[in-house]
Amino acid sequence: MAGQKTDERDVYLGQRIAEQRRKASLTQRHVAQSFGMSAAQLQKYEKGTNRISAIHLNIFSRMIGVPVEYFFRGMPGAAEGFAEDTQAPFTESGLSSIADVLGRHISETFSDETRRDIAAAVHVLERRLRS
Repeated sequence: MAGQKTDERDVYLGQRIAEQRRKASLTQRHVAQSFGMSAAQLQKYEKGTNRISAIHLNIFSRMIGVPVEYFFRGMPGAAEGFAEDTQAPFTESGLSSIADVLGRHISETFSDETRRDIAAAVHVLERRLRS
């Protein structure tokens, strides 16, 4: 957010970003161009001078093949606030809930023809998962 002061968490996150960028043998210029920003701006993220957006962190994590969670592991003050200590794994009931929500959304949003195409794709997926 604009105007929000950075703190030790931003410095920690920036250090992890710089570390992984170097491990991936990427230059600041290359990463910055992927984000559509200057290398100077990326350097500010890496030093913790500016706070990186969640979207840029997500893009960077995909670029280097490291899960977003990596950047927060061991972060000072990570247990503060509303965050859970660890994310609960998906369960069968959790997946059923997701399927229910997705089914309602598809029914309310898409035409009959598109719903049939989605159902056919799901059947193909089911056959592949069973084989």
